[in-house]
Amino acid sequence: MAQRNVYSSKDEPEEVQSAEEVLHSVMQELDALHQNVKGQLNQDITRLQTEKNHLIEDIEDLREQYRKLQSQQMESLSGRYIQQQQLWLKQLAQVLAHNLQDLLVQRFNELSANSGNSLSSPIPSGEFPIPLPPSNYDERASQLLAALDERIDRSFQMLEQDLSSYESELSVRLNNMQTLERQGEELLQNLVNRIREELEEEEEYLENPFDAQDSYVEESTNSVNSVRPQLLQPTPVERPREAVPEPSSVPSTASAKAPSVQTGLVLALSSAVVLSLFNVCLRILIKGRNPRVVFGLFEFPGVVTPGFGNSLLILLMRLIVVMALMPILATFLYPSVWKDIRRLFQSGDRALWGKVLGSAFFLFLSQVLIYLAIGNIPAGIAITIFFIYPIVTVLGSWILFGSRPSRVGFFAIVGITAGLILAGWPSFAAPPPGGGNVGVGVTAALASGITFAGYVLLTQMAAGKLHPIPFSLVNFAAIFVFSSLSLWVPLSENFSPKIDQNVWPGLIIGGVILGVLTLFSYLLNNFAIRFAGAALASVIGTLGPAMTALFAFIIINEKLQPVAILGMAVVTLSVAAMSVERIMAPQKKAS
Repeated sequence: MAQRNVYSSKDEPEEVQSAEEVLHSVMQELDALHQNVKGQLNQDITRLQTEKNHLIEDIEDLREQYRKLQSQQMESLSGRYIQQQQLWLKQLAQVLAHNLQDLLVQRFNELSANSGNSLSSPIPSGEFPIPLPPSNYDERASQLLAALDERIDRSFQMLEQDLSSYESELSVRLNNMQTLERQGEELLQNLVNRIREELEEEEEYLENPFDAQDSYVEESTNSVNSVRPQLLQPTPVERPREAVPEPSSVPSTASAKAPSVQTGLVLALSSAVVLSLFNVCLRILIKGRNPRVVFGLFEFPGVVTPGFGNSLLILLMRLIVVMALMPILATFLYPSVWKDIRRLFQSGDRALWGKVLGSAFFLFLSQVLIYLAIGNIPAGIAITIFFIYPIVTVLGSWILFGSRPSRVGFFAIVGITAGLILAGWPSFAAPPPGGGNVGVGVTAALASGITFAGYVLLTQMAAGKLHPIPFSLVNFAAIFVFSSLSLWVPLSENFSPKIDQNVWPGLIIGGVILGVLTLFSYLLNNFAIRFAGAALASVIGTLGPAMTALFAFIIINEKLQPVAILGMAVVTLSVAAMSVERIMAPQKKAS
């Protein structure tokens, strides 16, 4: 059923007192564990704060060293640039002097040759001759000066081009340095932000040590329905959480973990028992052809007749109690539940909202249909037929996520199908002893399993985006709204509630009992997942059909035929095989 259908209506005073003592002792142990873990986590937070301050000081030192290196590099580049300019000017002066000297020697030789008074020996290139003045001295001097001006102009133009190229090259290098400086600052800032985020994540994890993101899908679905084992691997989230090392003061040996696992298995079994009692109480609440004898002591005729409208009314009465107590329980289990819900409303994520509301709608339909099924056929048979949902879930996961089932998964699907046929066949072969419409009951149980598979798939698609406890709280609220609207909208005569005015007190008491059992099963299953893990808790949840049939036989003497019991056993073993294979899959990958 969904929301951990829970049972048991009247317990013996001694059993009630024993349950209260067990719950009281569990609460005391939890308080002691809370204080111990809180003290250790406070020490770790103090140590992390100290390390954080050291890291910030180191970052500031790195920034100061970076500034000093940058200023030194700029000064070095400036000094080298000035030295290079002086060297260029010196080389330019030498080249100009050499060219002028060669040009003057050449011109003087030409003047001497033209005048007929050339020197008898060649003029060394390093000395200036004193030729005789030619007749056209003024004209030759003008030509010489013009050639000299042209040569000087060309030299200055070449020098200007070289200086421009050097300047452009220097500008490019300076721009590259500025780019590298900005990149270095960005890298340093990213490093600081990443260290800060990691410290904040570690602090948040230490404040909520049970907030394990990789078990969101398992916990959210199991916490609502402990009888239904999860058969799907959670989809990977966008940014997986890095593993945070455990505090060194907390022992991590196998001997220390064993009691926690045993406690988790006991709590999971208790949750399955409560959920089976819920199914039997629901069966007692719905009228049959003959009054049901409770514990062989007294007859109870029931409160409402089986029908779609009456199932809606029972669901609404149960949810009124759940919505009155669930916020308190959610705050106790996860103190940040209201922050997460506020972030969900402020996020504006339509895709996430569609998945949350869609899963709530499928869960609402599954609840109404399983109530209708339990009212028409034996509770154990209804829960067994409901277990068609693993087949639909596995096939849907194969289509949507490409998660092809293994060979064990295919054999389990065949086993579940054969078990469903064996479990449902006696109901068609002979009318059920408690009365009811067999066709309606079997169809409603099948439809409930199919719609619950839709809830599981949508929950898996929303994995990692919302913690399971606020996810469950939003689901409960949405189902409450759907139930209220369904009863407020005018329905046809076949689907509308049919309640006698005299049975309202019994219906209210029954709704309170069902709501309390729901929350009690939810609490037990939540702690079972924390101690033993969702995988082991889901294996215990496969006992739901068998335990429901057993309690129905003990409380109201509802007998099943051997063929139906065989089918129930086949379904239970097949679903348990799928759950065990899922537990062993990570170990095989690791090896």
